[in-house]
Amino acid sequence: MSLMKAGVVSEPHAAWELRDVPKPEAGPHQVLVKVHACGVCYTDSLLAENVLNFRPFPLIPGHEGVGEIVAVGEGVVTRKVGDRVGMPITQLPCGRCEFCHGNHPYSFVTANNCVAPILTGVNVDGGQAEYVAVDELGTILLPDNLSYENAAPTVCAGYTVWAALRRAAGKPGGTVAVVGIGGVGHLGIQFAKAAGYRVVAITHSPAKHDLARELGADEVVANGEELKKVGGADVVLHTAPSHGPAVDAIKGMNPWGKLVLMGISADDEFPIPALAMTAHSLQIVGSAHNSPEYLNEALEIVASGAVKPMIEVFPKEKIGDAYQKLRQGQLRFRAVIQY
Repeated sequence: MSLMKAGVVSEPHAAWELRDVPKPEAGPHQVLVKVHACGVCYTDSLLAENVLNFRPFPLIPGHEGVGEIVAVGEGVVTRKVGDRVGMPITQLPCGRCEFCHGNHPYSFVTANNCVAPILTGVNVDGGQAEYVAVDELGTILLPDNLSYENAAPTVCAGYTVWAALRRAAGKPGGTVAVVGIGGVGHLGIQFAKAAGYRVVAITHSPAKHDLARELGADEVVANGEELKKVGGADVVLHTAPSHGPAVDAIKGMNPWGKLVLMGISADDEFPIPALAMTAHSLQIVGSAHNSPEYLNEALEIVASGAVKPMIEVFPKEKIGDAYQKLRQGQLRFRAVIQY
């Protein structure tokens, strides 16, 4: 039996450890990917802390894996050895539930809404490993000129904010406000600016004001009242780890504006100010990754240089340190593990 190195979470709340584990093989319709880099996401923390409980421990996390295909299984037709690919979180839908039987495309959208999808790094082993075997449909081709290190966070965090912007369908030249300047929010500012929007960053941290402007924010404010004073927002992207700042930002939304919720937060309740929502015809929109089309677009935008993820790169031997920095809020802004 061949072995490989992988980042393993042995039990809830345990440190992430690099261990020897069996190396997978590509089964039917699967590809074997030699992982070059994998990002560490806040969702990984929720899984490791058992806030999200999808499978028994021990587990190998990672839904921001990128690398090179080194073997293909029987029946693979869309991928070949040598392809550079990313492995986003949604790998396959079940194909049997009511949603899958609807008139929906066989894509990441279906897997997001399926009742029993295969989710890379969630209910099956993920990309924090030297090798991972995934269905060919659970991969996305990477632009040739995009580094693995910048591709990794784009496969989830960049995908998340770009899909949210596309879902919001803001008017050309309108204003987008980004709540929270962290691992997702710093990308939200850049993607919104790259799309031609006027961008307002909302942060309670004075230390992040200069950074927000460097990332492309036209204005930086602390709350919804200040947002209103600088002209309000047509779209608000909620990227903060808690809901309070986004609820407050509703005060600064323009009539017919949209507040887009994305990602996963440990505090599930989202209190809605009903009078403001009704009086100003506001909308709250939930946004997952939505479509592989949007991931392709996000990857191309990052490859163009218009958006640059702020990352800290760690060798695989330091995976435990990377996770601790995430837990302690010490990253600026995304950790990427090299394999």
